[in-house]
Amino acid sequence: MKGINGSGLEEAGKIQLSQDIPSICAEKLISGEADLGLIPVAILPLLGDYHIHGNTCIGSIGKVDSVLLLSDVPLEEIKTIVLDNHSRTSVMLCKLLARDFWKIIPNYVQASTKTLEGVEGTTAGVLIGDRVFDYGSKYKYQYDLSEAWYNWTGLPFVFAVWASVKDLGISISEFETALETGLEKIDEAIAEAKIHYPEHYPIENYLRNRISYRLDSDKLKGLETFLTKLSTLT
Repeated sequence: MKGINGSGLEEAGKIQLSQDIPSICAEKLISGEADLGLIPVAILPLLGDYHIHGNTCIGSIGKVDSVLLLSDVPLEEIKTIVLDNHSRTSVMLCKLLARDFWKIIPNYVQASTKTLEGVEGTTAGVLIGDRVFDYGSKYKYQYDLSEAWYNWTGLPFVFAVWASVKDLGISISEFETALETGLEKIDEAIAEAKIHYPEHYPIENYLRNRISYRLDSDKLKGLETFLTKLSTLT
């Protein structure tokens, strides 16, 4: 799905924008192929001296609908969890919730190219993104990871932020203006998305109510809390 900030950045004229899944965004930033990336926050500790830019993010307050643990059985009966390879953040969030909130100790396996392959019986699976709207309803139990985080901590969750590992060489105010332009065009983003996605996709509710774009003080606290907890995972 196209990011809601895309049009604003492209119109800025000084930014060459590419759109990738979260894990690829992180790889491009680390390799130097990209100067700035909207990257999964679990990557931040791997960047060393990183810089977060702007006051927007991909976050949520409670349910997000697009980051789920899917299962045929309730949590206490899950023995294995297949991990989506599209986002390190969602994977790490699931592991933290399992260990410290749900109090379960499953085995973890990396997903194949077919993310839901083998997700049946006592094997559950983490699925993120648009694919959730296609496959999520096929499973009896759906655990929204953002909602679980909120129930656990009382804080919003931040999935991705704009970050760099070097001096950008451009005005931060120009960049923030570009992001704001994108946020002002949410109606256009929704209209375009409805053209490309099936009717059963809850596009408007998702972009307006499930994704929360402001990197405010509560989200910064949520991000700090997640990174602190993340450091305890081995």
